[in-house]
Amino acid sequence: MSIPLDVLVDKENNVYEMTCVAVSLANVLAANGDEEIENNNGKVVSTVLERVLLEDIEYSVDDKE
Repeated sequence: MSIPLDVLVDKENNVYEMTCVAVSLANVLAANGDEEIENNNGKVVSTVLERVLLEDIEYSVDDKE
């Protein structure tokens, strides 16, 4: 599995926001395990980035000020 760079380049979303989501999800999946990560030879970052970039996960942003 490789990171879909073409999708990354074409994204118009907030990169900081997507990075925060990816880091949070990576921490959860690394701690709890995930079948897709196991099938991907334990590559947490690649798996999570692909999910975030391809919008396989849904998230919301809390505006905390």
